[in-house]
Amino acid sequence: MASKPAPTPKPRLLVVEDDPGLATQLKWAWDEFDVTCVGDREAAITALRQHEPDVVTLDLGLPPDPDGTSEGFAVLDAIMELKPDTKVIVASGHGAVESAMQAIARGAYDFYRKPVKIEELALIVRRALHLAGIEVENRRLAARAGDDATVLGNLVTGAPEMIRTARTVERIACADVSVMLIGASGTGKDLLARGLHAASARARSALVAINCAAIPEHLLESELFGYAAGAFEGAHSDREGRIEMAHGGTLFLDEMGDLPPALQARLLRFIETRAVERMGSDRKIPVDARIVCATNRDLPTLVAGGTFREDLYFRLAEVVVTIPPLAERSGDAPLLARHFLARFAAEMNPHVRGFAPDALAAIDAWHWPGNVRELENRVKRAVIMADGRLIGAEDLDLAEPGEELALALNLKAGREQADRKLIRQALARSEGNISSTARMLGISRPTLYDLMKQYDLST
Repeated sequence: MASKPAPTPKPRLLVVEDDPGLATQLKWAWDEFDVTCVGDREAAITALRQHEPDVVTLDLGLPPDPDGTSEGFAVLDAIMELKPDTKVIVASGHGAVESAMQAIARGAYDFYRKPVKIEELALIVRRALHLAGIEVENRRLAARAGDDATVLGNLVTGAPEMIRTARTVERIACADVSVMLIGASGTGKDLLARGLHAASARARSALVAINCAAIPEHLLESELFGYAAGAFEGAHSDREGRIEMAHGGTLFLDEMGDLPPALQARLLRFIETRAVERMGSDRKIPVDARIVCATNRDLPTLVAGGTFREDLYFRLAEVVVTIPPLAERSGDAPLLARHFLARFAAEMNPHVRGFAPDALAAIDAWHWPGNVRELENRVKRAVIMADGRLIGAEDLDLAEPGEELALALNLKAGREQADRKLIRQALARSEGNISSTARMLGISRPTLYDLMKQYDLST
């Protein structure tokens, strides 16, 4: 008699709720999920490490701050640090709208307002689980897709960390709120801004960008607000500014932290009135434009120091998206390097065909302080200067770093992280030759094949 197939495991759900009665009610109402209930931060982190749930429902009012949100946000921050792909659904009765916006800015997937309606919350949970499944499949396909792994338009990435950021941008694209992109230079803030605009309801209108740090202060005002004829010597006719040009579309203010104080006041006035006055004119011109800004500076510190207006900061930072540096984006450096090589070789040196094994190993191990822009520049220079068909580590001017693995979610995840890194490096050094890779790692070919299948790695 044929044996019955093993039952499909239930999706894991972690409920962080300090009300024992409500926690029990949720556990018994949702028999379709494998539910774990905990009531404080320490138990939540322990359960996260042990069960690795895809979805967490989180009450922001946890002890020792049951009447506030500080402890709940501490749990949210810890979850995002340990397992950033987790879909966290927050609950709050304390200033629900403000708390919800802050939670989403810090990485939450969705929110609901107390008192809890179990069926409505179950619908949000099912949607989150469905999205988590799609993202797992996307990561699996991206790992195999090589140079074609793109999301949000032209953003090339296969890293879960960056895919999560791109999905956040996609979710907020159709909500007509101001968005602040925060990240180091070279992380892709411009690409994300363009992707956000393209995914929004304003995509048919213009995206108008201006770099606040690249234009001298005495010219920046006229660039942003335009001027009327006769406003100053040489102003022979009216000219519209970048803000007016963005009417119906998106205004992208890059390097926002460098905006001079006087222009901060004028920009705040535009945001409040949704009208601009050109230099030399008092006529108000209505403008409907969404504002997306980007900065690599610590604006809260600038606000505290009095060099950036607090009221303007809160107007611009309705939703904040933090962009991870390249060093924290698993597998993206080799992926992007191949993408740049294909592009620059076609344009500048068709003789170059790829990377030597030592180059791929060095690219994968380097810490990339200059992020994607540094990688792009190194590959471009190497392609231009290359004499042979393959670019080596020396061509890229990359030294051998001594890098440590970040603390993983748990021991199992740490072992997988180390295995993946070593196998990728060995495959790169052997140009994908399985026998050579197995010898390098001191294991048999069947064992290597099993590990590659387990970790979904390809040559």
